[in-house]
Amino acid sequence: MSQEAVVERAEDFEAAEEPWSHPSGATVVVQNVVATVNLRVPIDLKKVALSARNAEYNPKKFAAVIMRIRDPRCTALVFSTGKMVVTGAKSEQQSRQGARKFAAIVKKLGYAPKFSEFKIQNMVATADVGFPIRLEALTYAHAKFSSYEPELFPGLVYRLVNPKTVLLIFVSGRLVITGGKALDQLHTAFDKMYPVICEFKKETRPHPGDQPALPSTDPQPDDLPNPDDIDAGLSASAL
Repeated sequence: MSQEAVVERAEDFEAAEEPWSHPSGATVVVQNVVATVNLRVPIDLKKVALSARNAEYNPKKFAAVIMRIRDPRCTALVFSTGKMVVTGAKSEQQSRQGARKFAAIVKKLGYAPKFSEFKIQNMVATADVGFPIRLEALTYAHAKFSSYEPELFPGLVYRLVNPKTVLLIFVSGRLVITGGKALDQLHTAFDKMYPVICEFKKETRPHPGDQPALPSTDPQPDDLPNPDDIDAGLSASAL
């Protein structure tokens, strides 16, 4: 198949990745995929910005054209060297599909792009373990791999060595996993961290409404003295 034909093929890919379920019941959902591709052709960014729809170009702020498409919903940064960054896709398939559609747009503007060196640079996923976490204790026990400064950022930053990923862990039990270059790396990172997080599960206190009522210490009507007895006692003392 020729490079031109490869550029124009964009219909044979799946949509977003299906959420991956951990045995605990937690799901890991991909939220963003960042990829790079080289079109191997110099590009006149002004021409692209003036000719393509949904394109923005402000060289004083950023040295690339920003292009957007709706299906799949993603954004491309197109540089004059022909290199391109695609972000916003929900799966590797969507990212590749979007990159090929952007290449097809460039081709329609009179260039001869070659779709090459496509590579996933980063994948971001979210998860929720379903229980609150004692972040202070976690960062104290794993000080070598984690940092927690709630005055600057509400989440704990945990850096895994293998796979090389970073997890943002919040007290609510929500997680953000980033730095992976493949879906299985995100799954492995969650697999490794889940038992660690379980060690620092925060025990929730029962709601006041769920506690049994304590006996009242206030005097009850039957315990109050009779007013007539009080008057009689005062009269006797006055004699």
